[in-house]
Amino acid sequence: MAISKVIYGNTTLLDLTGDTVTASTLSYGITAHGADGEPITGTNTGGTDTSDATATAGEILAGSTAYVNGEKLTGTMPDRGAVSGTIATVAGSYAVPNGYHNGSGTVAISSAEQAKIIPENIKAGIEILGVQGTHSGGIASAQTKTVTPSTTAQTVLPDSGYDYLSQVNVSAIPYVETQNAAGGITVTIGAVS
Repeated sequence: MAISKVIYGNTTLLDLTGDTVTASTLSYGITAHGADGEPITGTNTGGTDTSDATATAGEILAGSTAYVNGEKLTGTMPDRGAVSGTIATVAGSYAVPNGYHNGSGTVAISSAEQAKIIPENIKAGIEILGVQGTHSGGIASAQTKTVTPSTTAQTVLPDSGYDYLSQVNVSAIPYVETQNAAGGITVTIGAVS
């Protein structure tokens, strides 16, 4: 057992019994004696214990430093600032890039698609993204059309005043046989323009 108090006659020469120093409050590597007189060696590293920290360099802003498990780390997380993006389809999404964002970025429906979300384009009684529809569903005008094939490409569209083609009838390709001056038969396939 260590001596923690020495009295010589009526004079106290040494009294450690009131000391409060402990290994954790004594600077790392420094030696002293505790209140019980036993020698102690300091374990205090002078800062916060980082042994339970879990951050990685990728979670610390690029250029900034921090201590994790007693090791100084330099961050690699990119600073994206104000990141903004748009969505242009119903199933569209915006992939947010990794990194730090300052909170002032936005994601919105593209302006071209926003222009289409108007009351006249939405059925009455239906609300889409806060826009109440007013379209009464007027009757569309359909056209049935008959076309004859030709030897050149054709585009078949509804005539003016019609909204769409409900049916397209394609006539048979014309086929005509005639006698020719040489005594043979001339075959004409398709319309002669």
